[in-house]
Amino acid sequence: MSSSYIIGVEITDKIFFEDEIMYHDFERCTFINCDLSNCNYLGTAFIDSDFINCNFIEAKVNYVSFRDVQFTGCNFTGVNFSMCDSLLFRFNFEDCILDYAKFYTLKLKGTFFNNCSLIAVDFMETDLTEAVFANCNMHQTVFSNTIANKTDFTTSYNFTIDPEENKLKKAKFSVEGLKGLLTKYDIVVK
Repeated sequence: MSSSYIIGVEITDKIFFEDEIMYHDFERCTFINCDLSNCNYLGTAFIDSDFINCNFIEAKVNYVSFRDVQFTGCNFTGVNFSMCDSLLFRFNFEDCILDYAKFYTLKLKGTFFNNCSLIAVDFMETDLTEAVFANCNMHQTVFSNTIANKTDFTTSYNFTIDPEENKLKKAKFSVEGLKGLLTKYDIVVK
């Protein structure tokens, strides 16, 4: 399959088939109400692009490049981001569903998660330095050997983080969020 470079287009209400985006570079593109859950992402790059209300449920995003990408209102349930191309890797999420997603070992420095559902997400060995979790539900999300220095958790809720198992230097928490740091001690905070 030949490669192609697509720049500055808006794609709306499209269901992408398995090999349709393979070996394509999309720069400054906008995807609205698209279904990208069945795509083969081999050799695919998204640069300075926006995804609005798109479906990625259980998508196999192996080898895809996300460089300065904004996701708004997208569903990533069950997506494993661990095999994404990590070169110049950067994205942000707003009003997204990321339940059961995996970010294992990724460097997500400065990533912004705003008003997202992050239920049972895997952040094991992830670098979340200076990330922001604004108003996110983090029920049963896994933090193990995670670097969360200067990470902002002040408005998020339902998280459990073991301070002895993760790096949390200068991380920010609200008073209400402190119970998520003390769970393993089985004490009652009122």
